[in-house]
Amino acid sequence: MEAHMKKKGSLDYYLILATVAVLFAISIICIYSMFYFKLAQVQQMEPAIKAAYMSKMNTVISPFLIILILLLGICVPKRLLPTRWLVRSTVLLAGVALAFSFFQGIKMGLVVVLAAALILQVVVLILALVGSERLNFTKKGYWVRVGSSLLHLGMILFVLDLFFYKQQALHLILFWVTTVATVLGMTFCFYADSVVGLFRRKAQHLG
Repeated sequence: MEAHMKKKGSLDYYLILATVAVLFAISIICIYSMFYFKLAQVQQMEPAIKAAYMSKMNTVISPFLIILILLLGICVPKRLLPTRWLVRSTVLLAGVALAFSFFQGIKMGLVVVLAAALILQVVVLILALVGSERLNFTKKGYWVRVGSSLLHLGMILFVLDLFFYKQQALHLILFWVTTVATVLGMTFCFYADSVVGLFRRKAQHLG
């Protein structure tokens, strides 16, 4: 039992490290591209040059987005499934993604992974909200679990939004849902004690 917990803890630890590293790389690329775009005045160049610049930056960031999507495909199922089933579910999801990629392109394969992760994460969030003990979290606490679920939901929607940014209406919906989920998730994760205290004071006041 102890060995199992260590193995599970190490898996969570390495997944966190990998996710942080990938998000850091994506942030650096985004910051660099924005400053270069402004300082080089790319917006004033010919449309063909601007399109080439955007294509180049998309090519640079694509491998990191693919890695992030694959990490999400592992992180989300592990909340619902025992460790022994995690590898099987990951292999199954990878097989489905590869099939879609082969017949309909890599973009569709990645969207399938994100869609599956989104559905599973909504289930995780619902179970966290109702206080289910069937979820696999390394930390205890109702609000920490809800916050973690919201953060993962926000991350999935953030990546999904990158695929649909040209669809203005859908882009705005995904952007605001991502923003709300991320802000609430960070609040609940980092200030869980304050949230608990706030609800207790309100309950005492109403009582």
